[in-house]
Amino acid sequence: MGYQETISLVFTKTYARIRLPSRFTLDLVWGVVLGIGLSLSSTSAAWYFEEWRRQRAMKRIPPRPIELRSDEIVPGVIGLIGNTPLIRINSLSDALGVEILYLNPGGSVKDRVALQIIEDAESQGLLHPNTGSVLFEGTVGSTGISLATVGRAKGYECCIIMPDDVAMEKVQVLEKLGAKVERVRPASIIDEKQNLARKRALEFGATELTNIPAHGDEIAISTQADPAEVVHTDTDGGGSLIPQISIPHILRPALETKPRGFFADQFENESNFKAHYRGTGPEILRQTSGHLDAFVSGAGTGGTVAGTGRYLKKALPDVKVVLSDPEGSGLYNKVKFNVMFDLKESEGKKRRHQVDTVVEGIGINRITQNFSMGMDIIDDAYRISDAEAVAMSRYLVEHDGLYLGSSSACNLVACVRLAKTMSRGSRIATILCDSGSRHQSKFWSDEYLKAHDIPVDPSIIDQLLAS
Repeated sequence: MGYQETISLVFTKTYARIRLPSRFTLDLVWGVVLGIGLSLSSTSAAWYFEEWRRQRAMKRIPPRPIELRSDEIVPGVIGLIGNTPLIRINSLSDALGVEILYLNPGGSVKDRVALQIIEDAESQGLLHPNTGSVLFEGTVGSTGISLATVGRAKGYECCIIMPDDVAMEKVQVLEKLGAKVERVRPASIIDEKQNLARKRALEFGATELTNIPAHGDEIAISTQADPAEVVHTDTDGGGSLIPQISIPHILRPALETKPRGFFADQFENESNFKAHYRGTGPEILRQTSGHLDAFVSGAGTGGTVAGTGRYLKKALPDVKVVLSDPEGSGLYNKVKFNVMFDLKESEGKKRRHQVDTVVEGIGINRITQNFSMGMDIIDDAYRISDAEAVAMSRYLVEHDGLYLGSSSACNLVACVRLAKTMSRGSRIATILCDSGSRHQSKFWSDEYLKAHDIPVDPSIIDQLLAS
């Protein structure tokens, strides 16, 4: 056999061993290729849809740079309210691998509420500045300080009814701002003392100015004008009684110059919710460019968690809204089990009347109008102990130079707990309600805490981060 014949024979035998794929095999391969392609396409489509939805949400908010501009001078104290930068908490974010951002460092989130309440009342003609009118409110401190600050800037005086077991620093700040402070023993919600601020507002003037219904209650406002100058007429056809003057039209402005007493009613007044729905929520969304996985807040009046949470849920349906609740408050059980109850409500087991905690400003045992407006969008809740809140406050001073109040510390403990359930790279925003300077005689007093068997142990946070 010659060389060429040998080569030809080898090639023929080799070719005979090679079999082309069957029809079934070809169909299977094409099916796998098409399946992978469709999977990649659907994943891309889902990503593009989410990005489109985020961009659409962002377009509803006018752009506003965080940095100060050289040509921008704000108009007095009220010009500083809002547009607060979000700031990263380095120690917690680094330890958790989750971005924890906070709003309102060192100030008070209640400034927004006070401004909204006053401006809404002015737009309705219920208040007029620089007329000797007085704002009345019952509060544990922060809202009162904000009302006194904003009220003073806008031309109003302030009278604050406060429990006598709150930190003395809040009283001192209020008095320095020129507010009159009336301290009372804490009382049950059914006690008439709970409505003392409302009563004082009506006692201020000789005449109740309006009976406009406000969710089962009435706006409490009075005037020092003579009763003969005021009549009430139904002007909008909806049952709202609007004050009118029973004298010639040319003299009507006289009523506007008479001092009025106005009950701010932070718990039930929807201006509270509105301040956060129109202000805080959009600020957080804009500054995070829509990249947000959760929002954490405590609730006293409920306006912050309800207003901010509802706005964020509307723009970002997948964002988690989580409640931070101190010991003795019933809101934790309401969110988790739809039952407004806490074991420490039983007789004789509470250190303080309202809630059994050193924490001030959050925690309550009833559903307010403001909280009810966002209750359905709250996804989860964490119960925070006094020991955890105190530990967080000391940890942050040491690691971040943040000097925070009690409710702020509660919010951050809840952030850490929530972060432990989330993937690395997630982003959580919260509110730091006020600074530690308003809590020196209680929350920041080691002597007070020792007397009430509350430990001061920052290692609690180290253990929580490591768990």
